[in-house]
Amino acid sequence: MSKKIEGFSKLTKSEKIDWITKTHFKNPEEAKQQLESYWNVNPELQGRHDEFIENTLSNFYLPLGVAPNFLINNKEYTIPMVIEESSVVAAAGNAAKFWSTRGGFKAEVINTQKVGQVHFLYPGKSEVLERFFQSRKTDILQTVKTLTKNMEARGGGITKVNLVNKTDLLPNYYQLHVHFKTADAMGANFINSCLEQLAKSLLLFAEKDQLISEEEGTLEILMSILSNYVPDCIVRASISCPVEDFILEKNGIDGASFARKMVQAVAIAKCEPYRAVTHNKGIMNGVDALIIATGNDFRAVEAGVHAYASRSGQYRSLSDASIKDGQFVMELSLPLALGTVGGLTKLHPMVGWCMELLGQPSAEELMKIVAVAGLAQNFAALRSLITTGIQKGHMKMHLLNILNQFQASESQKHAAINHFKTKQVSVQAVDHFLKNNE
Repeated sequence: MSKKIEGFSKLTKSEKIDWITKTHFKNPEEAKQQLESYWNVNPELQGRHDEFIENTLSNFYLPLGVAPNFLINNKEYTIPMVIEESSVVAAAGNAAKFWSTRGGFKAEVINTQKVGQVHFLYPGKSEVLERFFQSRKTDILQTVKTLTKNMEARGGGITKVNLVNKTDLLPNYYQLHVHFKTADAMGANFINSCLEQLAKSLLLFAEKDQLISEEEGTLEILMSILSNYVPDCIVRASISCPVEDFILEKNGIDGASFARKMVQAVAIAKCEPYRAVTHNKGIMNGVDALIIATGNDFRAVEAGVHAYASRSGQYRSLSDASIKDGQFVMELSLPLALGTVGGLTKLHPMVGWCMELLGQPSAEELMKIVAVAGLAQNFAALRSLITTGIQKGHMKMHLLNILNQFQASESQKHAAINHFKTKQVSVQAVDHFLKNNE
């Protein structure tokens, strides 16, 4: 049977599943049953999931865990995390517990400016375009008032518009560089709607003022779109305590040595890109897990964060660590454009559950919590790296996955968990244990 098809999106869900399973799977009935086994038992909820995206066949589940004991700005939180990687949730919880007796985490929002751009070409003289823009700027902005009215009532809206000359990079290339504040919404749809209206108005007034002429050339709109790079939408999280209190009881390492090694580990990630990428990936373990749990766009956050990590011209650590006046200090600054209204926040039931768990935070409060989750993961990863090594704790948490991979029975799982409390975990070691305990 051919694997090409026309009009697939117009088929019913059942017809799509029949075609997919019959053309791509050796056992169509088994493949169909596997899809259906992950449907929500509540038809209304499943219908809602089906409408999130096109061509939905089933659901792809990821574990939802929680990390308790987070003390952030003297307020207690239990943080929801959606992630498949072993040890991440446990690491977050351990970091939260460690810092809960050392003053907890501090977090502050530095700014919440977001950016969108109208990209266009103009072959005429730049000074002519600049004079036109300055004379028509107020008129152009007036045309988006119907779109910005409600957002302005919530404290947001357009805060600044600049004409940017990029002709040194690309012939005839200019931008309208627009700054926004979007209150508790992430604001992508709002920003894009405003930008598209600004583009129409720019072209309209250019025609009215005869900016478009045989002499000056044609102003051509290329595209209007928000940017996921938000270097002016920044949140900072930090932890600190006296060096003498910075002690790992179980590892027998004194506070001064522990602090010194932590600072050196961050310094390496500041100057070595190979280490910095993995260092920052650890931060994003915490960030992404909470972003997904709260229905925000983790791909947008990832792209913006990694661009921010490269802003100096070299990819570097997102976090900093130092010892100042006898205090160990660790900080993390992240660009985060998040929302607590709109998008999936009111549509996905588990997003609603996670938001209530967090106390229905505002967008700025959520920014702080997310930054803290990232800092907690960073601290936990570095603590393991400079003490026991990353694999000891990770493989302990990964043990159940390995046992399931070998289809171990419940009694074998129980025996293996007891056995590996004092033994190093590896796939080979687990395989050997199971073969000797059948």
